[in-house]
Amino acid sequence: MKEIKTEIDINAPIDKVWNILTDFKTYPNWNPFIVSLEGDVQIGSVFKVVLNPPESKPMTFKPRCLQMELNKEFVWLGKLFFTGIFDGKHIFELKENGPSKTKLVQREEFKGLLVPLLWKQLDKNTRKGFEMMNEKLKEEAEK
Repeated sequence: MKEIKTEIDINAPIDKVWNILTDFKTYPNWNPFIVSLEGDVQIGSVFKVVLNPPESKPMTFKPRCLQMELNKEFVWLGKLFFTGIFDGKHIFELKENGPSKTKLVQREEFKGLLVPLLWKQLDKNTRKGFEMMNEKLKEEAEK
């Protein structure tokens, strides 16, 4: 297993950050990495995501929501073709750091046969995409 993990401190209340993070219809307005997220997102549901990693082509996939806990965590599992080829468990965690301070942790755990072949690109482009999204979410929440 390989993991990409990014963090950012946001000067905004946790509920404000959560509301922006889970207002999927507004992603095209501010999110440079996850440019589209469509469907009914609740535990067990499958929805559609379009990613636009820097220096890569956009990718569309249909992950399953594993966790959706208000003001705390949003987790999905995406896979290429079928389990074991290339699986990505994407995790957004929010942690309260005071009355108007929130820490966003965005990470992804990668497993499967293709991970070693794609790791260099993932660690560069996907990590950069996470960081860009984190910065834009911070910007949006601190307005």
